[in-house]
Amino acid sequence: MSHSNNNYDVVVDVDAEGDLGHTDLQDDLEFHSSNFEDGQSRKNKVAPDGGSLLPGGARRSSQSGKSFLWSISFYAQFFDVDTNEVLKRCYAAVFPRANFLDVLEGNPDLYGPFWLATTVVVILFMTGTINQYLGETGHKHFVYDFKLLSGGAGLMYGYTAVIPIALWGALKWFGSESANLLECWALYGYANVIWIPVAIISWSPFRLLNYIFVGVGFAISAIFLLRNLYPVLSSTDKQTSKILLVVVVALHAGLAIAITFLFFAHSSPLESNPNQPDPAPPANDQPPPAGDDKGAGGAEQLVRMLLLR
Repeated sequence: MSHSNNNYDVVVDVDAEGDLGHTDLQDDLEFHSSNFEDGQSRKNKVAPDGGSLLPGGARRSSQSGKSFLWSISFYAQFFDVDTNEVLKRCYAAVFPRANFLDVLEGNPDLYGPFWLATTVVVILFMTGTINQYLGETGHKHFVYDFKLLSGGAGLMYGYTAVIPIALWGALKWFGSESANLLECWALYGYANVIWIPVAIISWSPFRLLNYIFVGVGFAISAIFLLRNLYPVLSSTDKQTSKILLVVVVALHAGLAIAITFLFFAHSSPLESNPNQPDPAPPANDQPPPAGDDKGAGGAEQLVRMLLLR
């Protein structure tokens, strides 16, 4: 029989019937260096809790303890999801039934938010270009304006990345213990999924119809954000939570307004107007504009002809 404690094995001789009998424990006890934790048992030892450079769930606490910012494994843990999980989270963002943080199951990811924002940028550029093409008339050749692409990328990536950081910082500042940066990123990232169908159907030349589509997208995504952020925001005092709720809704409304006027209002502020129609030529009975060399030359020839007669 053996027992392990403090890296030692205690060995006691027992006969076949399990009777200690003649055994004198004080004389017959033998102590050996323990190998109890060697092999597989050492692998199953529970690791102590460790901190993380980025606030994440408990699932990542032991992984990030031995990872560093310059190692691939540190960033790989934030993309540890498969296609089924991403689709499940996208569905939960459009048709919410449970709290989205429960859907994440302690494993918020950045894979879905990154590709959703990228998809929205590309579709916004395509449908915004179609919208401008349908709204332009009298042009010989339509020229793509790639400022829409860079503007859309700055808008969506900036909103999805910066606003969660600001919100998380504000919650920490006001003493919230439940604030989690990765969950904020995942929440705002998956909220962008509604802009994909909105961008696809908002290419028509009818402004009012486009505004309605964007308004519906804003309402769905705003309800999703408020429903999942309210439990976290309510961990602060009552006055602070109300202010933060108003700020969240106002910033999200700003995103919807920016999408509307940058992509679906025919004339985008980002557009450099490369499709300006060519100026109409002057009528035959109108005098040539001042400073025109060709007009001046024609008048001189006319005077010479009159004088030669």
